[in-house]
Amino acid sequence: MLLDLIKKSRYTVIYTGVGMSTESGLPDFRSTKTGLWEQEDPSVVASTDALNRDVERFFEFYRKRVLGVKDCSPHKGHEILAEWERRGIIQGIITQNVDGFHSVAGSDNVMELHGTLQQVHCQSCGQVYGNEMYESETFYCTCGGKLRPSVVLFGEGLPEDTFMKAIDASERADLFIVLGSSLTVTPANQFPLLAKEQGAKLVIVNLEPTLFDHYADVVIHKRKIGEVLAELDHHLSS
Repeated sequence: MLLDLIKKSRYTVIYTGVGMSTESGLPDFRSTKTGLWEQEDPSVVASTDALNRDVERFFEFYRKRVLGVKDCSPHKGHEILAEWERRGIIQGIITQNVDGFHSVAGSDNVMELHGTLQQVHCQSCGQVYGNEMYESETFYCTCGGKLRPSVVLFGEGLPEDTFMKAIDASERADLFIVLGSSLTVTPANQFPLLAKEQGAKLVIVNLEPTLFDHYADVVIHKRKIGEVLAELDHHLSS
């Protein structure tokens, strides 16, 4: 049924969560005991307050995260989605993830709701740099301002332009496919419902059940995203 929905859709939007990242080897933030936020208090180390009041700890924490992203890479699922975009099978990707792997894999229309660890920028002048600055422990701009990762920190709102673009994509969708999200984080979890309200078919692919499963037209559990996408790609390419 999912294959038929993809073939019939004129405007397909993909929404990806942490399950997309963990298949690349990155850690889950919110899982019990092993999640990153179980080990660190985000309000202490990953917030605007930390950037302003405890900047050395802030730099240390985010340098580890940048190095973690550099140790991993996009998986086959990311590459398939990039190819689908080139072929006009999908029209955009909304993501909660900050690894930047959709863009690295070659996707162009990516709405990064929480920003990206692939770059940093100056808190003072706005100059943008690659994340290799953190890799080399360069934490200050040529103007003297602090370099911060281009992600949404605790204490900040989502980027308005990206959020509005995601709303527009969700409202235009004929088919909205959720990949690897438990759909517990607000307000981002409202996009699938917005698409559904506008008449889109909703598909949820996640290892575990979600609270939104009963809204979905198709639900796939206990399967890896990369495997599901590879199977679909095989049929779409044959």
